[in-house]
Amino acid sequence: MIGHPFYILDEIDSTNNYAMQQVNSGQVTSGTAWFTSNQTAGKGTRGKQWLAQPGDISALTIALQPAMLPLSRQFMLSVAVALGTTDFFTSHAGDETIIKWPNDIYWRDRKAGGILIENVLRGNIWQYAIIGIGLNINQAAFPPELPNAVSLRQITGKTHQAADLAKELCTFLDKRIRQLQPANYETLLAEYTSRLFRWQQPGLYRKDGEIFEGIIRDVLPDGHLCLEKNGEILQLGFGEVEFIITR
Repeated sequence: MIGHPFYILDEIDSTNNYAMQQVNSGQVTSGTAWFTSNQTAGKGTRGKQWLAQPGDISALTIALQPAMLPLSRQFMLSVAVALGTTDFFTSHAGDETIIKWPNDIYWRDRKAGGILIENVLRGNIWQYAIIGIGLNINQAAFPPELPNAVSLRQITGKTHQAADLAKELCTFLDKRIRQLQPANYETLLAEYTSRLFRWQQPGLYRKDGEIFEGIIRDVLPDGHLCLEKNGEILQLGFGEVEFIITR
């Protein structure tokens, strides 16, 4: 089960780094989770830094042996984790919780968190997935350089016990990951797509320095985004397009 065992670390540079070290040492069982409320050098997607404040749930990492998935279907793990995280956040923040492709968690048009999955491969064998999840929980305010961020405290007006929420998140993830069977792939991908930020709605994007209006039409099984631009469908991989957020 996801979150069994569950370890709380007083302070760590990155729970993803720590989990990777534990996996490489051979001292981990699938489903192990690590949480800290004081992460000093967290990692985001494409090398970005994820800064966690004390009491933030952003430092939650799970080591998973993805035996239920072939390596060719690795995007489905991202789908399941995004859905589980969205289920969890929705249970506290309401139905305006959505997914910004490929794996950011949004509330309305503001970023509430993100997901980073790193893989441990031995040849063509997918041995482990290191699943890092960052959610803004107890921040009362954000610095000016993060104008698009939002926390659960800002949404609900309540402070939360971050470790308890991390354990609760594990139960939502466990449910979704158990659904990762071939018969469910199409249904899971359809649900993921329908819960996307800007799904079937016009929005501004930047690609190769050009800003244009586009409409998200689909997400392919390998994770590529199908974005309509002037009647043409662009198939875009991770990092190839930027969402322009205007307020």
